[in-house]
Amino acid sequence: MSSPGSPVAASPAPTLGTVGEQGVLERIFPRLPAATSTLLGPGDDAAVIAAPDGRVVITTDMMIHGPDFRLAWSSANDLGWKAAASNLADIAAMGATPTALVVAIAAPADTLVAFLEEFADGLREGCQAMAPGCGVVGGDLSVSDTLTIAVTAFGDLEGRVPVTRSGARVGDVVAVSGVLGAAAEGLRLLFALGVPDAATAAELRRTHPDQVAAQLRPHPPIADGKAAALAGATAMLDLSDGLAIDATRLATASSVALALSALTVQELTGGEDHSLLATFPAGTELPGGFRAIGEVIEGQGLHLDGRHVDGAGWDPYSGWDGARG
Repeated sequence: MSSPGSPVAASPAPTLGTVGEQGVLERIFPRLPAATSTLLGPGDDAAVIAAPDGRVVITTDMMIHGPDFRLAWSSANDLGWKAAASNLADIAAMGATPTALVVAIAAPADTLVAFLEEFADGLREGCQAMAPGCGVVGGDLSVSDTLTIAVTAFGDLEGRVPVTRSGARVGDVVAVSGVLGAAAEGLRLLFALGVPDAATAAELRRTHPDQVAAQLRPHPPIADGKAAALAGATAMLDLSDGLAIDATRLATASSVALALSALTVQELTGGEDHSLLATFPAGTELPGGFRAIGEVIEGQGLHLDGRHVDGAGWDPYSGWDGARG
């Protein structure tokens, strides 16, 4: 019997269970993006990538069917793109250039091989669009009742000092690059459909393309991470869980407060925009798509127009109702 909510074969089309791991790898390897930093790529026990800086920036992120995505809304290509985007943004937030990804997937045995091929296409398209030269250098496949995607990303600091969350100073300008709240609005619209349905989700893509794309296929400003570092950013992080909670994290790490203006910020708690929040010394010409939204002041936490704001946001242990869809 087919797994509920899984990308299931409705015909004799090849599945992971019928083709096997080696057969699947032979189909998806040619579709994956190559990394320019690769010295030894997929096919051995481990990959070897160049680290000319002598340091390597590493991050990892998981996407689980249910709490992190719904197959009723997202195509395999969307999932590949989003898996790339969420990890590339973390590398960019350190001021580094993304160089390589390692991707592990556990999926039901009746998942179509074509699903993973489309997923690989999404990874390739995402890397090419957001971080040219970054590619997939390896990974793993396994079986599970729940589709699970785990990505580890690597980055190169290229001789720069990493931009951490702890460097903001009183008097700095608080700035953001990318959208705020669009992904949360897209998710709200999708949940408003009631029972998840691909046809109605497709209609939402037509009527609200920007909001739905921000949730299902985000396009964070990856290049602005390096640009921020070059411009002298004192602190930076990826807005994955919502502006309120992530800005509070930066303020706490830096032992300061962030004072934002409601004129520039309309959404505080919505997550998954994967925009970049950074602080810059006063007078800095903001690079790339960064725009000022506030300043760093003495104190603690986050303030909006002088009022303290609780650091609420996405929490995987409290934000999921147990449904998949």
